[in-house]
Amino acid sequence: MYEGVVQDLIDELGRLPGVGPKSAQRIAFHLLQADPADVRRLADVLVEVKQRVKFCTTCFNVSEEEQCRICRDPRRDPAVLCVVEEYKDVVAIERTREFRGRYHVLGGAISPIDGIGPEQLRIRELLTRLADGTITEVILATDPNLEGEATATYLTRQLVPLGLRVTRLASGLPVGGDLEYADEVTLGRAFVGRRAAE
Repeated sequence: MYEGVVQDLIDELGRLPGVGPKSAQRIAFHLLQADPADVRRLADVLVEVKQRVKFCTTCFNVSEEEQCRICRDPRRDPAVLCVVEEYKDVVAIERTREFRGRYHVLGGAISPIDGIGPEQLRIRELLTRLADGTITEVILATDPNLEGEATATYLTRQLVPLGLRVTRLASGLPVGGDLEYADEVTLGRAFVGRRAAE
């Protein structure tokens, strides 16, 4: 549609999640009209985030250090572990201020259609974390959609034989939704009213 580097910019922006062709075009033209210093700052932050941010060696949350701030915090309850699909879910749960344990980020959900099975997730690492007996409860906080439910069911079958208390978030979250879009009150109530996994 456009020529050269402008079209390249629109194409690259369009590859971002949730950015369709029209949004990509709007963002591209916003950047073209923006002050060069603002664009340079954005470019510098993008490069810096790729250089400095890594994944926590314990829970796989995003971090600038070997361990994230949650894993380093001695005030967090080491006996309760909340398993989530993505690191953005950690942020959603932290906003509720209801959970005081630690996390494990799977890196996705089981989705045979997309070719994602248990082997592609950080389930092996989860089982390794559970081996020393420190953790007594695992809260499965996967998204309330088909993939999230399949992941929770698979994990329940793996974890219950280990003698752990395995719970799921309570109702209140919309089926087919994502944790990151739930408001704090709904997500907070879901945590307080969590139930045993079946």
